[in-house]
Amino acid sequence: MADEDSFRDKSGREFKFTSQDFKRVQKLIYDHAGISLSESKQELVYSRLSRRLRATGIRSFEEYLSLLEHDDEAEWEAFTNALTTNLTSFFRESHHFPILAEHMRKHTGHEPFAIWCSAASTGEEPFSIAMTAVDAFGSFTPPVTIIATDLDTNVLETAKAGVYPMARVEKLDPDLVKRFFLRGTGKQEGYVRVRKELRDMITFRQLNLLDNNWPIRSPLDVIFCRNVMIYFDKHTQLEILKKFVPLLRNDGLMFAGHSESFYHAEAYFKLRGKTVYELAAKAKTVSVPPSRRTDADSPALVQRGAGKP
Repeated sequence: MADEDSFRDKSGREFKFTSQDFKRVQKLIYDHAGISLSESKQELVYSRLSRRLRATGIRSFEEYLSLLEHDDEAEWEAFTNALTTNLTSFFRESHHFPILAEHMRKHTGHEPFAIWCSAASTGEEPFSIAMTAVDAFGSFTPPVTIIATDLDTNVLETAKAGVYPMARVEKLDPDLVKRFFLRGTGKQEGYVRVRKELRDMITFRQLNLLDNNWPIRSPLDVIFCRNVMIYFDKHTQLEILKKFVPLLRNDGLMFAGHSESFYHAEAYFKLRGKTVYELAAKAKTVSVPPSRRTDADSPALVQRGAGKP
């Protein structure tokens, strides 16, 4: 029987990976998820997709990419998950949350204050939003609904569970950890779990921002779209931003990532503060009017917690 080294190419790699293979990967992930991979990502792509070849038993990138091109649905999901970066933390870009709290406190309507977290990753961002809502309204049943979406189904499972290693909360204020997390015991020692009241405030769903139709009801008061646009080219960014416009209330806010700027979309959004955007004046004429709410009766968005903070 041939040993493992007999399968390695001249570069020492386990699998042959040509520039043509990389170009096929670039096209597949761009067409499917809008992600624009630069030439510098070749090693990262090889490393992550090699795991998929091992998992499937496929011995070449050529064969693996052909499988995708023939629309293997299950492997498409695994392929996309493998190439998705999910760096996040609780209260990341902390300057956003006081602004969010202030915007929440201005809420006087009878309908829930509606938030869409469009790149939820493993859940730290939507749970940070939920904690902010609890403190802003002084209740574990704030008039707030949160829908949290991500392209990666693996990270969404982590988010739904709300279980994290203690290291993920060590830098948070101890009082905040005490109020919003439960410490694990026994087999769960070394872990914390987000309180059920917070988990009940959030609906997690898989969503591709490139899809023609989003299962998101309007109008929204806030959209979080942080640190995901950097993976899209300017054209794709603009198309997504244009689709945000009719979902937002006229006074709605959009929060972006620290390395993102949308000057190319000034017809739709204008900068209000550090990585915080509001609708441009002309865009407000096509946004959902404040008087109309379509999500109040939606079980997908309206969740209830219990108790006080």
